[in-house]
Amino acid sequence: MEYWVLFGTFTVLLLSGTPVAFCLGGASFATILYLGLPPVVVFQRLNSGVSVFALMAIPFFIFAGNLMVRGDIARRLVALAGAAVGHFRGGLGQVNITASVLFGGISGSAAADASAIGGLMVPQMKERGYGVDYAVNITVVSSIISLMLPPSHNLIIYSIAGGGRISIADLFTAGIVPGLILALSLMFAAWAVARKRGYPLEAFPGLRAVGSLFLSALPGLILIAIIFGGVRSGVFTASESSCIAVVYALFVIVFVYRSMGWSEFVNAVKDAVRTTAMVLMVIGCAAAFGWLLAYLKVPAEMVAFMRGLSDNPIVILLLINILLLILGSFMDMSPLIVITTPIFLPIAEAFGIDPVQFGIIMILNLGIGLCTPPVGSVLFVGCAVGKIRVLDVVRTIWPFYLAGIFTLMLVTYIPFLSLWLPSLFH
Repeated sequence: MEYWVLFGTFTVLLLSGTPVAFCLGGASFATILYLGLPPVVVFQRLNSGVSVFALMAIPFFIFAGNLMVRGDIARRLVALAGAAVGHFRGGLGQVNITASVLFGGISGSAAADASAIGGLMVPQMKERGYGVDYAVNITVVSSIISLMLPPSHNLIIYSIAGGGRISIADLFTAGIVPGLILALSLMFAAWAVARKRGYPLEAFPGLRAVGSLFLSALPGLILIAIIFGGVRSGVFTASESSCIAVVYALFVIVFVYRSMGWSEFVNAVKDAVRTTAMVLMVIGCAAAFGWLLAYLKVPAEMVAFMRGLSDNPIVILLLINILLLILGSFMDMSPLIVITTPIFLPIAEAFGIDPVQFGIIMILNLGIGLCTPPVGSVLFVGCAVGKIRVLDVVRTIWPFYLAGIFTLMLVTYIPFLSLWLPSLFH
């Protein structure tokens, strides 16, 4: 009966349009009352869920990403990507994907990627004769790349949800190869669709122009090296890295590019505070929900249930992927990571799956969910930028979905892809 109270209350609140954080908190509170436990337990678990030092990295990485969006760095990265790959078939589509790789390594946020890169690229693609659906398709799905590249705050949340025993540095490193594979898969899909629709080739500006734009974008690119190199080498932690990222971003924007005034700075702070408050509220309420799952022994029962279905890791991983894809299409990523990690990680480990590899599987899987109706938040961001109906985008997005699913299957069944790079640092 406890399960019905917990999951039933959550489902009813979610279907009624209640924000996810309050769905989690309300379901937890109702279950605590049903079990006869002190109601203060909910608030204790919420407080302990956000009182984790590693979470300090999240607001600073979010702030650094906002500074990059408003400080002209995104535009310079797009210009560099345009010079490097714009001459391929479906040139501006290829630029969009490449820019997501470059900017994603700085922002670490799919929503920031979709809004920043989409805001720059979608209008240009429309002017050059590209279909709006094509432009938005690429913008939305390529934003998933940022979730797997450092400094993805979702990887930090996964590490904490896994008990804090999974190295953030290893997770940052493990996502690089899968992220690049996803980028290549999407570039192939963009090329195939562009060829079918007869989209134009862009002129190659020459190596000198590429070199000039590279130098212009270099201060922003150095930030990637600071974040990844510092954390991976052990010079500083992820939390310290996030603070350094903010200081460096401010230095570049104010003294090198001179592209941000006081009003833009204030707006960047407001956006970062608003986003951080939402993320931490969700994490705190999800921590209370997750504690109840552990209290009710849901993870142990799920392991036993999965073992009853099959002893084959291939089948188990396929089932987990299907469940995550379904859940990801209805809920946002952060609460799902906190809720599902304590359930599915023990199952994965029981079948010999490395927790670092499983983290990349989960992030990529839930990232695809961000692009999937009915609650795909990044899908709605892209449609808002392109001023197009969601239905019109969903009708033609399937080649890019296939690229994402193809990459997910590779990462799921070839551990080498996500574990090789971290192994070089051990």
